[in-house]
Amino acid sequence: MNFEKLKMAEAAFMNRYPGGFTHVDMQAIGKKHKMDRMIEFTQACFVKKNFRDTQTIIDNMIKIVSRSSMVSVFEKPRFKDFASSLTPKEKNALVAGLKDQLHGNQQKGFEKIVGLLSIKKLAKWPLISICPVYFSPHDEVFVKPTTAKGIIAHFELEELHYRPQPNWEFYELWRTTINEMKTKVDSSLSPNSAAFSGFLMMSLNNSL
Repeated sequence: MNFEKLKMAEAAFMNRYPGGFTHVDMQAIGKKHKMDRMIEFTQACFVKKNFRDTQTIIDNMIKIVSRSSMVSVFEKPRFKDFASSLTPKEKNALVAGLKDQLHGNQQKGFEKIVGLLSIKKLAKWPLISICPVYFSPHDEVFVKPTTAKGIIAHFELEELHYRPQPNWEFYELWRTTINEMKTKVDSSLSPNSAAFSGFLMMSLNNSL
């Protein structure tokens, strides 16, 4: 990691937005993304006891994907059609995968969901990472392909090798790297992982 570039990005961001994400302009952007509302809704939907009701979990996954500002408008209807068309057995598998991803063996859940989404060529990073990042906004990370590739290149994260097909090894290392980078800058730049990724994205191409 190029630590100097990270500190330069921090200085530029703090100069433009004193207080980091507490700055009024950043607060306005946060409201557009409805992060607090999405986090609250996701955490309420996916408490462990709720996984007894497969169809409700499926319905809430569709709602979260559909309402998220971080998921492509092209992927939203495709995911809805996919989830709605699953057989009862496939729905149970998808819900079991999400339960593992949020409450159990994360790798097992991640790979189960990737396998199911691959059936319809829907194994996309945003769809895989959106529920976890709302459910555990300080620990989990969102993977947006263009942003991830840009951050890897700009900050010289040489140990990370992005691949379009979601895989656990990349996700785990991406999460570790992002969470480590958070510790190197002012805490006001990371009210949650998605916001911190937004800060890194804004630092690309001299946009600050």
